[in-house]
Amino acid sequence: MNKPLAGIRVVEVSMWAFVPAAGAVLADMGAEVVKIEPPAGDPMRWLTYSGIAPGAYGFTFLWEIFNRGKRSITVDLNVEGATELLHRLLEDADVFLVSLLPSARRKLKIDIEDVRSRHPRLIYAVGSGQGAFGPEADKGGYDSLSFWARGGVASAVTPDGSPYVLQQPGGAFGDSISGAILAGGIAAALAQRATTGKVSVVDASLLGTSMWVMQTGIIGATLAGVNELPKLSRDVVPNPLVNSYRTSDGRFIALCMLQGQRYWPGFCEAVERPELIDDPRFDSDEHRSANLKACVATLDDIFATRTLAEWQAILVRQEGQWNIVQQAGELARDAQAVANRFIQEVDYGDGRALKMVSTPLQFDRQALDARPAPELGAHNDEVLAELGYTDEQIIDLRVAGVVF
Repeated sequence: MNKPLAGIRVVEVSMWAFVPAAGAVLADMGAEVVKIEPPAGDPMRWLTYSGIAPGAYGFTFLWEIFNRGKRSITVDLNVEGATELLHRLLEDADVFLVSLLPSARRKLKIDIEDVRSRHPRLIYAVGSGQGAFGPEADKGGYDSLSFWARGGVASAVTPDGSPYVLQQPGGAFGDSISGAILAGGIAAALAQRATTGKVSVVDASLLGTSMWVMQTGIIGATLAGVNELPKLSRDVVPNPLVNSYRTSDGRFIALCMLQGQRYWPGFCEAVERPELIDDPRFDSDEHRSANLKACVATLDDIFATRTLAEWQAILVRQEGQWNIVQQAGELARDAQAVANRFIQEVDYGDGRALKMVSTPLQFDRQALDARPAPELGAHNDEVLAELGYTDEQIIDLRVAGVVF
């Protein structure tokens, strides 16, 4: 098994998807991640998504995705004595990964200075909605709000004149991206500590990540002095060979031939329309752009004549870049994804197995192995014993309501 972060210990106090996603990436990379959950558990355990209820088909799959490979202990951090237990966990940890708001961290006395004063070598990593500073530093955030809506993504993909704003294409869409960014920052901080001894506080936010993915729109609009760059549609594009077209069986093929003039002749030959090569409306980039609607309509008619499978066989005969527009469920069967282990089957050891998407990093050409997510409080006794608590002390912690 490939574990580049083997030996690194992470203590996670977080819920939902953004920060847990960072912990999942670190766990896939081999770090030992101990997740502290409240007595009722991370709410992600109980979330219904797209009509799929918790436990349906044998899994609470949202929980599994973002908490794979971790250990779970249940601690009520609001009970007297619980903070001391947390500090015991942090004594040998390398990273404290947290999503609690600043006000909650201050109340529990586990804010940056509280923790760093006792654990000076500990990397303190925070995921937030809007960032660590400014008037909304203590405001929470969900990816549908801080990433999708506020970050400009929703507006950019919603067609002008639409009566509503488009929704994210999938659950935890912005969370997954932001979590990967946070995990990368933590890995960089670990490398910095190892090479220079400097210990960092790592911050990532949903808003900051959305601005990163939207940076071409943000900077372009700023330069142009407008709020948003003009939106493209399939009949308002600079190049008809950078577009999508419907096949006769209702599927779509996406073209991305940025060098239109280079690929136009070979494309026309492959689709058996050689007369279009020298058609005065379409014989140059300039003419295709000037007659854009006519060119798109012509290509619409061409693609409507054959099925997806037929077009796949035809388009490989020309050099221009293209791909099919896949649906989410198809990716688990995509031959390229399977060959590269972008999708993997996680064995739960009890007759159950769940396909998971691999962390999108490979080391030495090997995918990182994902492992099952823990049951609520599954590792209470195990982790407490590792910290040196005796059986009697563990019972006392239960009686006091610190652990469950």
